[in-house]
Amino acid sequence: MQSSGSGISSMLFLILIIVLMFGMTWWSSRKNKQRQGDVETFRRSLEPGTPVATASGLLGTIVSVDLEKEQVVVDSEGTKSRWRIQAITKPPIVPAYVHDDEVDEQGNPLPSAPEDTQSAEGAENAESTESTESSEPNSESADQEEWSGQKEHGESKESSEPSAQ
Repeated sequence: MQSSGSGISSMLFLILIIVLMFGMTWWSSRKNKQRQGDVETFRRSLEPGTPVATASGLLGTIVSVDLEKEQVVVDSEGTKSRWRIQAITKPPIVPAYVHDDEVDEQGNPLPSAPEDTQSAEGAENAESTESTESSEPNSESADQEEWSGQKEHGESKESSEPSAQ
């Protein structure tokens, strides 16, 4: 009796595995057909001015579409090139970059200062920095060159100076 019970349970397990395999195959093919339909709809909706990317990574905008020959002309920064429509995809979504100085600790945007005063202050700071840099001779850079030259020869500043001990 025990051998017939284990035979039935192993047979049910085998049937369950086969049903799961067919179910997963059907579900996967359904998803692929849906994706192919979405891609085909996107390609058929291409018109001049649409931003696109190619499979190789070229970003640009559509200039012209020829559905009979299945070709498009893409303008990428002034350079026009002809592509097969199968190579055209949607452009990647690039997240906006926000500098840490523009947000507080919680990620909330800081109140913006008026741009006129900010640009005027920036110009004054740049002028004052330039004037201080130009008033000092290149003594600092000469010290750095001397120090780097000594490092290349395996010397150090301490070893070149006489010891006071």
